[in-house]
Amino acid sequence: MSFASLGLIEQIAGTLASLGYKAPTAVQAQAIPAVLAGRDVMAAAQTGTGKTAGFAVPLLQRLVMNGGQASSNATRALVLVPTRELAEQVHDSVRAYGAGLPLRTLVAYGGVSINPQMMKLRRGVDLLVATPGRLLDLHAKNALKLNQVQTLVLDEADRMLDLGFARELDAILMALPKQRQTLLFSATFSDPIRALAAKLLRDPVSVEAAPRNTTVKAIRQWVVPVDKKRKTELFLHLMKKHGWPQVLAFARTRKGVDELVGLLSAKRISVDSIHGDKPQPARLRALERFKAGQVNVLVATDVAARGLDIEELPVVVNFDLPIVAEDYVHRTGRTGRAGASGEAVSLVCADEVQQLAAIEQLTKQTLKRVEEAGFEPDHRVPETNSSGQVLKKPKKPKKPKGDAQVVSVDVRFRR
Repeated sequence: MSFASLGLIEQIAGTLASLGYKAPTAVQAQAIPAVLAGRDVMAAAQTGTGKTAGFAVPLLQRLVMNGGQASSNATRALVLVPTRELAEQVHDSVRAYGAGLPLRTLVAYGGVSINPQMMKLRRGVDLLVATPGRLLDLHAKNALKLNQVQTLVLDEADRMLDLGFARELDAILMALPKQRQTLLFSATFSDPIRALAAKLLRDPVSVEAAPRNTTVKAIRQWVVPVDKKRKTELFLHLMKKHGWPQVLAFARTRKGVDELVGLLSAKRISVDSIHGDKPQPARLRALERFKAGQVNVLVATDVAARGLDIEELPVVVNFDLPIVAEDYVHRTGRTGRAGASGEAVSLVCADEVQQLAAIEQLTKQTLKRVEEAGFEPDHRVPETNSSGQVLKKPKKPKKPKGDAQVVSVDVRFRR
């Protein structure tokens, strides 16, 4: 199957060929014709399978073929994403796919000055990629009108529809035309999110390019049980043992990110970080340095878990397990992209057993446990299974009889 056979015009098909796109992936083959036909789409596919092209390519073609221009301070297509880094990446892809097309595009997110974004909107844009908060800021300042939006895309739709974005999304939906095309794309859709999404869509085409909420098969996944206080020591040991040239490590909190960065820096390891408290230019600079191979370890919160495309990333380390099980799928999806192999290692302590059970239940797999010699935990991690059950907590290993006899003698001596 070729991209031209999906109904794409010669110019766009040629651009994709020049970018190295040889044949459509499963999600692209199903989604592109539906989007071109003007249908609403709800698409679930594993990370790294080309979801961005699945909506961006046909959307660009519709904008070109429909003709017309957005009026001042307006846009014809709106792509909403949950993070600033993803906004930049999606916009970069849009510009690449649309090279040579007579279309104006713009990316807008917080953490940087709003004035340049307002200036660019004065001419109107055909496609706008934005985060919800900055979009509402622009709308409140009358710098952006949403009455001309023909297509709305929610990328990483499950995160866009969760409680963290519920208010912002409600406000945006109120300002959009009711008659529009709506596209929802993500790697994970929980049942409650699916029910909520159904209210936004009209007779949608459902695209399931892989079993729901699954991780990529090319990724080797395993768990290393360890006491919490020894996680950093174990992390350094595994880096040396496996010779990982680059590692994307996820910590649960911003404080945890900073602490790990400090400890790695003290060991003279080239490291940088991404989290919500860092200025946006610093976050983008850290990501670009990591992509360029100038940094060996990038430590991040889940702000970097979704959508970021880092070529040939060998390993993801879950220094802390995520609170939300779906984020595990997105974290691990930063490696093993576009058919490549990869590794995902989770350093798990006893008090993370509930998160581990939730991940295994979501992904319908029991993660292999590999104890690292010299790092066996004193606080054992209870056994879990793919049904989400936490099994009986294992007993601590008994000490050898010789040690027990010595203790007995000492006690009697004290008496």
